[in-house]
Amino acid sequence: MFEAAELGRKISKADYDAAVPQLRADLLVAQTALRSTNCPVIVILSGADGAGKGELVNRLHEWLDPRGVESNVFGAPSDEERVRPYYWRFWRTLPPRGKIGIFFGSWYTNPIIERVYGKTKNAQLDQELTRIAFFEEMLANDGTIILKFWLHLSKKQQRKRLEKLAGSAKTRWRVTPTDWKHLGLYDKFVKVSERSIRRTDTAHAPWLLIEATDSRYRELTAGRALLDALRRCTANVSAKDDGKSPQAPPLVAVTSEPSATAHEIAAEPTSAATAIVREPTILDRVDLNQQISVREYEHSLPRLQARINRLAREAHQKNLSTVVVFEGWDAAGKGGTIRRLTAAMDARNYRVISIAAPTDEERAHHYLWRFWRHIPRSGLVTVYDRSWYGRVLVERVEGFASERDWKRAYLEINDFEEQLTSHGTVVAKFWLHISRDEQLRRFREREEIEYKRYKITPEDWRNRGRWDAYNEAVNEMVARTSTHAAPWTLVSANDKKLARLTTLRTLCDTIEAAL
Repeated sequence: MFEAAELGRKISKADYDAAVPQLRADLLVAQTALRSTNCPVIVILSGADGAGKGELVNRLHEWLDPRGVESNVFGAPSDEERVRPYYWRFWRTLPPRGKIGIFFGSWYTNPIIERVYGKTKNAQLDQELTRIAFFEEMLANDGTIILKFWLHLSKKQQRKRLEKLAGSAKTRWRVTPTDWKHLGLYDKFVKVSERSIRRTDTAHAPWLLIEATDSRYRELTAGRALLDALRRCTANVSAKDDGKSPQAPPLVAVTSEPSATAHEIAAEPTSAATAIVREPTILDRVDLNQQISVREYEHSLPRLQARINRLAREAHQKNLSTVVVFEGWDAAGKGGTIRRLTAAMDARNYRVISIAAPTDEERAHHYLWRFWRHIPRSGLVTVYDRSWYGRVLVERVEGFASERDWKRAYLEINDFEEQLTSHGTVVAKFWLHISRDEQLRRFREREEIEYKRYKITPEDWRNRGRWDAYNEAVNEMVARTSTHAAPWTLVSANDKKLARLTTLRTLCDTIEAAL
């Protein structure tokens, strides 16, 4: 593979000087057009030590508008990065839509180095490469343009380059003992790198091998490849705008006070004449008739809170992090359950993240970005009041995500949670289930009691009118994302007291098993 790149390609200074002005002008035009698209652009720079990766980064910054470029250098993980899943450091630096992110070092660096140094076997390397390929495919499906440049030098060229840098007082600082060590491991690096490139060279994220002997050839080749990618992105957007794409159905307009008709429609079950016979779902198996006495609740709640307090302190001491996800019907009691949970823990060791409609900053990234950024460091707890499952629930039902987008989200979510649990994070997911009649009772109660009135919104009534669609979405969500490492717990929540005890007890058991 690399032999094909060793062609001694060079560009004369005259040809380089003649080509650069037009290339720079074209890049700036394309970069300006990129800002009005939904495309983030990722440029990955990898390759041999001494191949000029740093020089190329500087050149791209010179040719582009720096206000639209973010460069990220990845060396050894920081303390903040080591206490979180490996991909956290990459997710938090992904560029927003309309901008370019240059990655000097990337998710390829550690797997390749560990294999070269013999810390892993080929099977482990292949496993990491499979994850990388899935990660890049996920970003590409979301509209990200991924450019991967591998700057290649032969062993002779690499040695010559390092000796030249080391021989000058001005550049000696750029050559480290690690560079000389990697030169001695050149053949191993070539073998492992070729394997990595072959297994991750895809249509949506192809590798471009650039011979790096001649700096002018290296820079023009990379610049032209970036220009082509930017133009393809803007051309694709223009083509979509010119074509006739199906429009999402308009959202139902709801006044600040739900009308009696809206209440009546939402309250009434489907009539016998229009009833649709359906197969029982997973939710139908939840026994909603379960109840608990006030006496038993008042006896058990303090004991469970004491237990969760002890387990949370022990988990903190042992650097075991926990992610708790709460989903459920409107008025199912998520807020009250979360209050009973957090009341038992040290406020310094947990965060509650309430998920609402995404902000402009969040919409500019992949939908998982806003959840990755809140992943707790080792020993801490993050509670999500609604979560990434919005992609396959509200976004699916309300048409905010295309069918293609929400269908692929199941695999993306499972991969996300697998990364959390592989890192050692406890993932506990709860669906609080109530009957349609109980929801109606709670809605009416909220309207009648002044201090509860803020909890009921026109959106709640509108969602209730789509109960069957949400029921179908929840059933599929549970079936496709309840895994061995991160199972769903379906909580019978018609009785709020029982739901709180069930949730606390299950969470205690889960953390205790992990400890």
